Amino acid sequence: MFTIEQINDIHHRLGSATTLADYLHALAAIGIQKYDSYLTDGHSEYFGAQGQTVTSPSVHEKLSIAEKSDKDAFLNHLKQHEQGKTDYFEMSRGLADSGIEKWTFDTHKMTITYYDKSGVELLTETIS
Repeated sequence: MFTIEQINDIHHRLGSATTLADYLHALAAIGIQKYDSYLTDGHSEYFGAQGQTVTSPSVHEKLSIAEKSDKDAFLNHLKQHEQGKTDYFEMSRGLADSGIEKWTFDTHKMTITYYDKSGVELLTETIS
């Protein structure tokens, strides 16, 4: 049974682009199979193998998610963040404005997948 405290500890130690693979491995080691992070307020929902779920609190102000996704704008915001031109909140706002509702990390497949409000998968990246 994993806890939000364990998740927070892993996030503080390994939650950066340079240690993303280690971060996902550490989450898997405590029993997390996947988690969804929602752009509306930054909360995340973590899911374990035995049906366990844990939800984190909101981490930023409420954002409106665009009704229609714009894949080009989404990819542009993502690229700016990967280049260090935006912080987490600026990236979140840009993705929300582009119609991204959430992203999902899968600790077994080692992927991150971005979805719009209608559940359409706009991008899946493999974490190595």
